[in-house]
Amino acid sequence: MTAPHATPQNAPRTANKRGVARLAAVQALYQMEVTGTGVLDIAAEYENFRLGKDIDGDQYLDADPQWFRAIIAGVVADQRVLDPMIRQSLTEDWPLSRLDSTLRAILRAGIWELRTKKEVPTAVIVSEYVDIAKAFYEEDEPKLVNAVLDRLAFEIRGESRGNRKAPR
Repeated sequence: MTAPHATPQNAPRTANKRGVARLAAVQALYQMEVTGTGVLDIAAEYENFRLGKDIDGDQYLDADPQWFRAIIAGVVADQRVLDPMIRQSLTEDWPLSRLDSTLRAILRAGIWELRTKKEVPTAVIVSEYVDIAKAFYEEDEPKLVNAVLDRLAFEIRGESRGNRKAPR
């Protein structure tokens, strides 16, 4: 079910610094949920020891540190708003608690960006988080990420990845 652990060094060569920051933020959010580490500690760990660093012979790509910090801090600050949005987008037989920590991190980060980063096109946000899901999963999870983010993009921004516009 789960693909090999995704790392910034094996991100697509065309990955930009924001894309790498998104992947690192998802990993950091996962780590925070599992270990209980706080935002400041996790940001320092990633910035000092991971982002753009050589780890065991693998060169991690540079990430936009401000984008990375904004995502993790924003998701933590807004989680009480984000989780109900995810919950309402899932079917009754698929509660939020059924999603694993990585999938929750991907959805939280994607929704946070849709809500707060209005200057970033919807299609970019949805595509990047679907790609992150594909780095971790081989089955239906990327489709779930696409469906949830697309549905919420329509609610939040009045448009979906397919540029569907809200009725007037």
